[in-house]
Amino acid sequence: MPKKQAVHDLQRGLQARHLTMISIGGSIGTGLFLASGTSIYSAGPGGALLAYSIIGIMVYLLMTSLGEMAAYMPVTGSFSTYASKFADPALGFALGWNYWFSWAITLAVETSAAAILMRYWLPDSSSLLWNALFLLLIVGLNLMPVKKYGEAEYWFSMIKVAAIIVFIITGLLMITGILSGQTSGLSGFTAGDAPFHGGPLAILGILMIAGFSFQGTEIVGIVAGESDNPKKNIPIAIKQIFWRILLFYMLAIFVIAMIIPFTDERLMVGDLSNVAMSPFTLVFEKAGIAFAAAVMNAVILTSVLSAGNSGLYAATRMLYVMAKENKAPSILKKVNKNGVPIFALLLTAFVGMLAFLSSIYSEGTVFLWLLNASGLTGFIAWMGIAISHYRFRKGYLAQGNLLEDLPYRAKWYPLGPILASLLCLFIILGQNYQAFTSGPIDWHGILVTYIGLPIFIGAWIGHKVICKTKWVTPEKMDLKP
Repeated sequence: MPKKQAVHDLQRGLQARHLTMISIGGSIGTGLFLASGTSIYSAGPGGALLAYSIIGIMVYLLMTSLGEMAAYMPVTGSFSTYASKFADPALGFALGWNYWFSWAITLAVETSAAAILMRYWLPDSSSLLWNALFLLLIVGLNLMPVKKYGEAEYWFSMIKVAAIIVFIITGLLMITGILSGQTSGLSGFTAGDAPFHGGPLAILGILMIAGFSFQGTEIVGIVAGESDNPKKNIPIAIKQIFWRILLFYMLAIFVIAMIIPFTDERLMVGDLSNVAMSPFTLVFEKAGIAFAAAVMNAVILTSVLSAGNSGLYAATRMLYVMAKENKAPSILKKVNKNGVPIFALLLTAFVGMLAFLSSIYSEGTVFLWLLNASGLTGFIAWMGIAISHYRFRKGYLAQGNLLEDLPYRAKWYPLGPILASLLCLFIILGQNYQAFTSGPIDWHGILVTYIGLPIFIGAWIGHKVICKTKWVTPEKMDLKP
């Protein structure tokens, strides 16, 4: 007879395709469907492609770092655990709580965005009603056994992937003249000061947008502990996630730039309430597809719900791990019969609901501060991955282990984690460079933009002082898989 599942155990039911799609679901959303147009308008087609290439290289390095650790030590909530084991328990504490907070607020953002998108079909409907319904839908999906959740998210993400593939094929057919439709051609790369419109500062601004667009790829490390064969599935997922996301972004930007001049002001509109201005919609309309706006509204709706679904999953698992490591109340590690950390899930959903309500009853002020406080967390988490990997390899070798025994090995160590850390730090510090360069220093803008940084540092130092933690030496690292 099969063993009865332990009280506090998660289920291992996710296959490689589930891992891939959950990460794609968390990282491909409005950043591609809306912000890609803003990127091209602001920095020109060459500037946008360069910025996304730089971020793509950084993400590749980070994913290989995470892959090496996750394949060797597949644990849920991975990079918080890795930071605690390989660097400093206080760093793991701060990374875990900040990452949870980021996705809890993102849940509110995504459900709010979905409610706005519903106005396309039902302009007079209540946004509060839609927000509540979408939140209940996402919570319901997350209450299912992990295998069924993974299957649901697989098809959620498949819709957006199919839309991107159809878009790229349609655009390439237009560019080559096989499909009729007006295109800007190479003039989009040569008009005015193109291809690098706006110079280095414009590219710097796009680095921020590109970085946020790629965030969510690290979710594959969060779900590692629920993979049915992590040593095999994680390396497969790592490779697939990076190349698919990079190709989607790069080819999409190329297609948009070839068909729509970068000087077209409609590219700058990134408002969810005006989905007709999505660069995807504009391209489909040029191809003669009359119902393009309705189709793209449905795709973007699916996309934001998918991102919220992945976000609630990631936040719940992070909170569960924090509770197991005594960094959060022990009740949060309670797992129901479906293998779902039920109280961690409900707490995350409750915080997301409160954040949404704050946007209604405080004219968005509280919500704006919460959103900005969580905005830097993705880059901080990425830095945590790079630092943990650098330290992990040091400890792995110091304890007499052989690199050949690793299930998956990052090829660019130590350059990879060092370069990724520096790029993350550069982007964190450059989040709002305009506040320092546009006339008098905008202190309010600086405070709103960087509020997440002192919160993270405060959590790190506070835990370090209270618990008297120390940096773990390579020889004393806990490397038990």
